Amino acid sequence: MPPVSTANIVLLLFTGVAAGFINTVAGGGSVISLPVLVEIVGASVANGTNRVAILMESAVGAASFHRGDKVPWRFVAPLLMPVILGAGAGAWIATLLSAETMKRVFGIVIVLVALSMLVRPSRWLQEGEPRLREPWRGLVFFGIGFYGGFVQAGVGFLLLAGLVLIERLGLIRGNAAKVVLVLAYTPLSLFLFARAGQVDWAAGVALGGGSMTGALIASRLAIRRGAGWIRWVVIAAAMAAALRMLFT
Repeated sequence: MPPVSTANIVLLLFTGVAAGFINTVAGGGSVISLPVLVEIVGASVANGTNRVAILMESAVGAASFHRGDKVPWRFVAPLLMPVILGAGAGAWIATLLSAETMKRVFGIVIVLVALSMLVRPSRWLQEGEPRLREPWRGLVFFGIGFYGGFVQAGVGFLLLAGLVLIERLGLIRGNAAKVVLVLAYTPLSLFLFARAGQVDWAAGVALGGGSMTGALIASRLAIRRGAGWIRWVVIAAAMAAALRMLFT
């Protein structure tokens, strides 16, 4: 792969700050980063390269939420295996197929997630007992992991919906759990893309440098300012991500 120019490194750093912030506090940051990567490294390696930055930002975000005592480890642990297995299957298939059809389907799903936050906001702000038991809970999160491994863009909204509406963790702990789950499945996805020769490491690290900064800012704000403002960030980010998925 040709070397990444200095100008493109700067562009990737700034793109990473925005994407890392949005991914950590809501979701859909990859809708910002993927088009930039397509222009710089090409469509064939953009999806895989993006996973380098996702791994870096998730590590920073998860550590920050853990220090703030916001990670609900008791709820996260049973979800790790189905999410990782789903992501592995999705990433493997993504090395063989186009993501366009799935992106459009999940664009519609993300619109519904955003609408539910507007119509029934209390469901997103209150905590309670999980709504699903095994094996249904495992199947739901396997499916979400599959999508995350396949295309990544928008998976944060699906994880939030599962963690808040099914696990009933509330927006702050749901965000923390989301970041930990993404961190858990991304190494396997990245390995599969790298094995297929679909990762530009220099571009990924440059994007990741900015993403780490964005993730750190977002996680600290989430801990300090509470759930109310997160809801509006999620709604705005979800609608923007869905529009891009559906109409580009």
